[in-house]
Parts: sequence; structure tokens; C-alpha cells
Amino acid sequence: MGNRVIANADMKETRVAIQGDWGLCEVYIERKGEKGIAGSIYKGRVVKVLPGMEAAFVDIGLGRAGFLYVTDVFEGFDDYSELLEHMGEDPLHLDATASTRDRFIADILREGQEIMVQVAKEPLGSKGPRLTSHITLPGRYLVLMPTVNHIGISRRIDKKEDRARLKEIVERIKPPSMGLIVRTVSADKGEDDLIEDLDFLLRLWDGIRRKMDSVSAPSLLYKDLDLLLRSVRDFLSPETTSMVVDDPKEYERCKEFVNEVLPQLSHKVELYQGTVPIFEYYGIEDEINKALGSKVWLKSGGYIVIEETEALTAVDVNTGRYVGGKNLEETIFNTNLEAAREVAHQVMLRNIGGIIIIDFIDMEEEEHKQQVLEMLKNSLRRDRYPSYVQGFSELGLVLMTRKRVKESLVKTLSQNCPYCSGKGYIKSPLTVCYEVFRDVRKKVSLSPGRANRKVLIEVHPDVAKVMVEEEGDSLDLLESLLKVKILVRESPNLHQERFVVRCIQ
Repeated sequence: MGNRVIANADMKETRVAIQGDWGLCEVYIERKGEKGIAGSIYKGRVVKVLPGMEAAFVDIGLGRAGFLYVTDVFEGFDDYSELLEHMGEDPLHLDATASTRDRFIADILREGQEIMVQVAKEPLGSKGPRLTSHITLPGRYLVLMPTVNHIGISRRIDKKEDRARLKEIVERIKPPSMGLIVRTVSADKGEDDLIEDLDFLLRLWDGIRRKMDSVSAPSLLYKDLDLLLRSVRDFLSPETTSMVVDDPKEYERCKEFVNEVLPQLSHKVELYQGTVPIFEYYGIEDEINKALGSKVWLKSGGYIVIEETEALTAVDVNTGRYVGGKNLEETIFNTNLEAAREVAHQVMLRNIGGIIIIDFIDMEEEEHKQQVLEMLKNSLRRDRYPSYVQGFSELGLVLMTRKRVKESLVKTLSQNCPYCSGKGYIKSPLTVCYEVFRDVRKKVSLSPGRANRKVLIEVHPDVAKVMVEEEGDSLDLLESLLKVKILVRESPNLHQERFVVRCIQ
């Protein structure tokens, strides 16, 4: 089954969803005023060199400087380019040149120097963007690496004859001292298609170089297409069943773009004319809301729990309501097998990056462990971004990493809870009640010698209920010990963890 691309273009927000045989596979969101900058190219100015970290801060005009590691610096500043893993689908892990590896950041950069950089990673949380001077320019069929003499073929093109044919074409058309990556959609393309795409990319690169010479830092040299047109470029293919757009103006813009670059696929772009919002009609809205939760139910009755933290993401697998039919080991194996596929799905859907630790249910048989690992790895092959899966550790945990380019879906659509400050929990009413009692003792001890004293306590209604109904005897005892009269007042506007204790009269 081919994928369906569904685009919801609102006044302030554009959302693109990819549906496949797994249901909702990916979601991309772009808001006006918050458009992503990954892939954008800037003329920047080095503002600080950090020899102790072998890195530098570069001002690209965004208010906060970007971070540039020594391994992301191209030594020949006349060309400013090497490889950037920007496209996600075609990861090529090339080491820096030997001369760059053997040199230090202070030998290559100096404060005030103007350089060309590309945004490799969006700003994440309090961190500025990750920069690189290894430039890549994505086209429809090819990715151009202007000064790297290298050829790469998408790993998703798995037929040997297609890979050999494409490599032969690219070797023939590749400009000297430049590199090309052949993208997945090029599997059935001929030489004329690739040459046309290459000519466009070379003209684009020439324009960027000319602009670099004509502007002062910091300046934007090149910005990638917006989300809607990127979706046409990256997702529309002969295997795509359709691309459905709900806004007439955006639909016309897509059609115009498709007619220019992919006229043979123009018929696949459709205008949605239903009265029900497009994401509701295709069931996407519900899927997004589910993806914001921590628990995901499996069809068997088992479930996984996903918890994102600052440092890593933890995934826990449980049998839940699934009781199996043969024996315990078989039940656990089947649950883990189903969970492995769903973990891969959720990682892509939620766009989870960085370190991911998966706690599968303990299995005794080594063969079962290997099958679960293979299911996880095979399921991740659909992913546009590279990942690496280690085997089971001695503790029975699976560690994997996934390229982090932008914020996850949860962080994009939500914020820390203002009530619990992002902890995910608050102190119980009983805990707060005992804290109040301790504070009463402290306040009374600090104001001795007064007769007929009263103490006024203001607390959240839930705390007041526990204090009066469940801990009434403790309240009476406290009054007797301290020789005071305690008044409890409910204050609905108070946070459950907050309280006020005042000695009066």
C-alpha cells in the first residue's frame, strides 16, 4: 500500500500527515513566525572560539548564536562545503578530513571571521541551533555536496540492478570535485531526469556563492522550501496514492509546483472539499492526541509506556490484558514482538530523537531476543532519519539512538504543566497537611508569650478536607500542645502544595 499525504493549511499553521499501512506514520507542523530553519544557509560571524570544547559560537542573526563543532568546520574557506546529514533518509557517516581532525578549532577559526554555515539541527529547548559548514542542497532526485568528491545511493533503493545503473549515471554526470547522493525517488529515473535536477542544484549553488560575496554577516543566504512544497518534493512519488490539500489557494500553489517539477504526478494532487475538517475526516486528529499520551495499547492487549525526559526517552513494555494461549515464554515473546514494531512506529510518529532505552519483558530464549531485535531494526528501515540499535544488555535493556533534527511532537505541541511544573506529579493533600502542622509549630514557637492566641491556616480545599476530616484528632492535639486555637480556611485559588499560616490576635 502506498502512502497518502494529507495537508491541512490553516491561517497560522500548516500540518502535513503521512498515512501508510501502519496508519498515521509521520506528522509535520510549521507555524507562521516559527518556521523551521534546518537546512537554511547563512553568512555568519564567529563571536567566540572555545578551545576547551573544540567549538565556536557563530552569530547568524537569530538572537542566539549557533554552535559549530570543529568536526563540522570545512578547512578550505574558499569552498565552505562538505557533507551535512540534512535529508535524513540517506545518512552517510563520513569522517572529517585528516587535516581537519589533526587541527584545533583555534587554528581554523578566529573571532570576527565571516563564514558560510548551514543549520544542521533546529534550536532545541534552551540550546541554539547546531551549525555545520558542510553544505548540502537537496533536490528532487539528488542531493548536491558542492566540494566533496563522493557518490552515495539511498539505502532504500535495494535492487542491485537499480543501484548499479544509478551509480553509473551519477559517475558520468557528477561535476569534478563535487559529491552527489541519489535519493530514494530516483529508483526508476533516467539520466535526463537526473541531469535536469543537477543543473537546477548547480544554479542554486552558484546563486548562494554570489550572494555570499555581496552581503555582510549575519545574513540569510538560502532558505529551504516551506513545509507544503517540501512535502511535494520529498513525499510525492509514483508509489504515493494521493496528496490531499484542504485549502484552495495552497492546492493551486501545490499544483503549480508539481506541474513544474513532477508533471507526470499532477493528477495525484487533490483538493479536499468535505465539510468535516480534513484531519478529522481521515482520523488524524485522534491519532495525534493519542501520540501525546504516555500509554500506547497493542492490539493483543499489551501496552507500552513512553516517557520523554531531557536526557533520554524510556520505553517500558507490559503484557497488560494479554494472557496468551500456550505458555508464559510464548506470551512474553509475542508481546515483545508486537511491541518492537509499535516502538518503531511511535518513535517515527512522535519524532523522538537522541537516546532511547527500551525495557522489553524478560525473555529466556536467545532466539526470541534476536527475533525481537530484528523486528525492531526492520521496522525502523521505514524511518527517514538514521538510527542505531544495540543488542540486549546484561540488564535486559535495549539501547538505541536516533538522529535528532528538531523537537519531538510532544514538545512541539505541548508545554510543561504549570500546576506541577513539569514534574508530572504534585504532593498529596496528606503530605501538605503534615507540612502545615510543622509550620504551625514553627510559627507559634517564634511568637511565644501571647495568651489566647489564634492561628489562621489557609489551604487548598482538598488539603482542608483531609486536615479536618481525616486528621481532626491531630489538629485537636496540636491545639492542646501549643495552647492555641487553629482556624482552617479553604482557599480555592491556592495551589495544592501552597499554604499560608498566620498567628493572629
